[in-house]
Amino acid sequence: MDQTGLTPLQLEGEPDWEAFDAPALVGSSLRFVSGDRTGQRFKARYFRDREQNLVARFWFGPEAEGPPGHAHGGSAAAVLDEVLGLAAWAAGHAIVVGNLNVSFRNMLPLQTVVQVESRVVSVSGRKVMVEGSICGPDDIVYATAECLCIKLRPESIPTES
Repeated sequence: MDQTGLTPLQLEGEPDWEAFDAPALVGSSLRFVSGDRTGQRFKARYFRDREQNLVARFWFGPEAEGPPGHAHGGSAAAVLDEVLGLAAWAAGHAIVVGNLNVSFRNMLPLQTVVQVESRVVSVSGRKVMVEGSICGPDDIVYATAECLCIKLRPESIPTES
């Protein structure tokens, strides 16, 4: 158990999932959400499920608060932005998010471990559509999202020196 009261087991994936090293895919730019060094806003672990979709387990801490005792809608939107964009990268598409539509379904209690699911639903030219959701225990859906990602032109993709 750490200083937040969270045990490592709570962020573990299912037995048939494989751990996914998200920062290794996109580098140090993966910091805005899952790079929280204090551990008071978010904790995250990424996986690929048996269909190879990107799945994440996230914990929303006290620094993610909006309405008393619940996550701020912007924190949930930021998590969906990261996971859905990363799902496109994990599927082999170097992208930026062009449009993210989030529908909030239920208030998300703080200090809750949730599952963020994603799947690439279509690719057409430079457009990559990804869908996802934040779900909790007992199949509660906290938010759903549709994400239009735009593939970067090769000359726009930074290379590491």
